[in-house]
Amino acid sequence: MSTDQIEPRPQPRSVADLFFSFTWLALQGFGGVQAIVQMELVERKRWLTREEYIEDWAVAQIMPGLNVVNLSLMIGSRSFGLPGALAALAGMLTVPLIIILLLALVYARIADHPGVAGALRGMSAVTAGLIIASALRLLPALKSNPLGLRLCGALCVLCFVGIALLHLPLAYILLGLGSIACVTAYRKLGK
Repeated sequence: MSTDQIEPRPQPRSVADLFFSFTWLALQGFGGVQAIVQMELVERKRWLTREEYIEDWAVAQIMPGLNVVNLSLMIGSRSFGLPGALAALAGMLTVPLIIILLLALVYARIADHPGVAGALRGMSAVTAGLIIASALRLLPALKSNPLGLRLCGALCVLCFVGIALLHLPLAYILLGLGSIACVTAYRKLGK
């Protein structure tokens, strides 16, 4: 296929498309949106490649604020500038905020019921499973990462050990392992 016949990758059609897409995204991923974001933006809408998603998600994670909100701002801004960023942000926050306020009113009345605590524990397990499934789907994209699959895996293991087993503060992990990853990537990209 010649370069003249390659179709451009799909992009948001309008500011309204951004708003409704991110509203739908926020409603699907209530409480754990990362797995849903990857599936929706990379696999279904194809607004991002796996590699672009990993890069954008990494930037979204180091910025202050919620990762998915940062990602929505980046995609909205890239597509339609400030109006796009604001539309994506409004889509991520408006309807979920209304739902949370309504749920808070309901929860205040039923919080003491033992079934509510059990349901919340069950939802936590489902969220963990969705995040693991998303990570496994993104694993092949690490082959093209400048750090390589082995170093990325080693950093993941060190991160797990530091946080889950040694109970080190996240700030130390980010500064330590993040610095190692950044310096290593910089050196490998510079060659």
